Amino acid sequence: MSNSGSLPAAPVQRAHLRRLREIYRSAGWPCADMLELELLAAGLLERCLGSQGHETLRLTETGIQALAQAHAGNQTARDPHENLVKRVADQLGREGRLAWRGLMLRVPVPRALFEGDGTMQSVDVLPTVEEPAPGFEHTWCMAMPDVFSIRRSSVEAYLEPVVHEIKVSRADLLGDLRKPAKRAAYLAMAGAVWYVLGEDARGRPIARAEEVPPECGVLQVQGGSWVVARNAPRRAVERLPFHMWMALAQAGPHIRSEGDEQARL
Repeated sequence: MSNSGSLPAAPVQRAHLRRLREIYRSAGWPCADMLELELLAAGLLERCLGSQGHETLRLTETGIQALAQAHAGNQTARDPHENLVKRVADQLGREGRLAWRGLMLRVPVPRALFEGDGTMQSVDVLPTVEEPAPGFEHTWCMAMPDVFSIRRSSVEAYLEPVVHEIKVSRADLLGDLRKPAKRAAYLAMAGAVWYVLGEDARGRPIARAEEVPPECGVLQVQGGSWVVARNAPRRAVERLPFHMWMALAQAGPHIRSEGDEQARL
């Protein structure tokens, strides 16, 4: 049994797209809420009656097209950032390091950074509901750096863990710099933190080195090359915590294709 219809006059909202993704990935059991009703009325979903008399939902052709168009738009928006993330990870691989992209790592961060202004919190650095870190002045957080890397070494004290945070938009960078909890999480997991700054539409760096806090290094992309605008302060990291080793093992490092001759930074 299907519903005929077309896309609503108003743009499909994020909540609608989220529900379409959930139904597409699941068995399609109905929620019977107003969001579902709107999708049925718009012809993005259809009801199906099973042989046992139970009703499920599935996407119509129109719903599949709407979901595919939204996915393509998201990919287009993220392409400049993801391309630079890959170039950074590839370059680290050429330098003999093991690199990971999009890791989620659990680290202790000073509790004071999460008090007061909620803008210090972000989707990629969030306090967890676990027990506080030793001393109670810290809390555990989940952080997701763009690129995390270590040296290829069998001596744990020589691993030199490093975080590279990639920014291709000045607005994104300035919003990021207003989140001290995020930088604190990166500094807690690595011996050095770098901001890698892309170029604007005129080929200029999106920010100056002095706009980035001094505890972080700054790499600027200019004409396809690395420009070290400021070296990152380094500190010794004697060993990585066991839970971090487990996260690295489960994720697996970034693999650079053999013969990859992509323009080097």
